[in-house]
Amino acid sequence: QVQLVESGGGLVQAGGSLRLSCAASGRTFSTYTMGWFRQAPGKEREFVAAISWSGDNTYYADSVKGRFTISRDTAKNTVYLQMNSLKPEDTAVYYCAADPSSLILRTGRGRSWGQGTQVTVSS
Repeated sequence: QVQLVESGGGLVQAGGSLRLSCAASGRTFSTYTMGWFRQAPGKEREFVAAISWSGDNTYYADSVKGRFTISRDTAKNTVYLQMNSLKPEDTAVYYCAADPSSLILRTGRGRSWGQGTQVTVSS
């Protein structure tokens, strides 16, 4: 089991940037696909981005392509989400997730989840 703790959320103006971090504990971090999801008030949780265990493969929701970048630092057991050109519709609680399977993680059924960090984008 991998334990996950997110940080880096906050309030930012539209057009601004934030970088979220997800610190993972557990010796199997390097073999897990990692991802980010978000949930806005009154909406279902949705997939944002994912990165394979090797870092060779990345996946993005269409709504964030070209604006968000996911990366991982295996030495630090940390995955990042760099968010640029933020829009008010990006406002949500962002969750980090992990699973040995990329497919399972990207469908929202990941084995491990963090507690979430709030991102608010003002217009």
